Amino acid sequence: MKQKYTLAKILTIYILLVIIALGMLFPLLWLISTSFKSAGEDIFSFPPQLIPKQFTLENYRLVWQNYPFARYLLNSTIAAVLTVVLNLLFCALAAYPLARLNFRGRDFIFVFIVATIMIPFQIVMIPLYVLVVNLGLKNNYLGLILPQIASAFGIFLLRQAFLGVPKELEEAGRMDGCNELEIWWHIMLPAIRPAIITLATFVFIGSWSDFLWPLIILDRPDYYTLPLGVASLASSLDLNWRLVAAGSIISLIPVLLLFFILQRYIIPNSISTGIKG
Repeated sequence: MKQKYTLAKILTIYILLVIIALGMLFPLLWLISTSFKSAGEDIFSFPPQLIPKQFTLENYRLVWQNYPFARYLLNSTIAAVLTVVLNLLFCALAAYPLARLNFRGRDFIFVFIVATIMIPFQIVMIPLYVLVVNLGLKNNYLGLILPQIASAFGIFLLRQAFLGVPKELEEAGRMDGCNELEIWWHIMLPAIRPAIITLATFVFIGSWSDFLWPLIILDRPDYYTLPLGVASLASSLDLNWRLVAAGSIISLIPVLLLFFILQRYIIPNSISTGIKG
């Protein structure tokens, strides 16, 4: 009787989890369904019709041909890639001395950096905008990526990863005559690859889906990113939710592909990397 009760309890938990998961996935499923529905179908019917009566790719064709989504995609890709590269570079350079070098005020500097996580972006948004405009970076890729080229979270994440690297690897590099920069590049960075890939994924998704800062700093459609492009669809006079849904799915595909490709690297594993080079 006890075993039956346990199985029943487990089954109930799984059913509840499935219901919760479906509830969270429903907006995405509705979005996908709407993007494939023809013009004659009601997209706001109740109960919702998730399976299109007439499957069509016309919405995607209209979005791609009538709106510069290829340009939006290129802008988002350039901004996201540059943001990831610069963020990883600066965060890794800042995190390494905070983790492996001894100098006066190290802990205070680290606490001060982490404390900035509590500052909302809206507080620094206006001073940052004034700075970018004064530097002549408005409607510019550099101005677009400037707020994200370093982050307190990234420094914290990589510092914790550097702390987990065995000292034997570092000492072996010094015995081979490596300086601090060579140890950082050839030994420490390969040893924390899972943390680097994790941070790169978070930064890419954050840059790709960012809407507020591009909205502020960009007023030329040639530099619009995908979130701004989808917003322009939703604010057009001839609003068509099927096209908005298709544009939204187009903007989601690169992020989903990146996650599925890199998910096996995100899970930390034991450090097995030796000295590189």
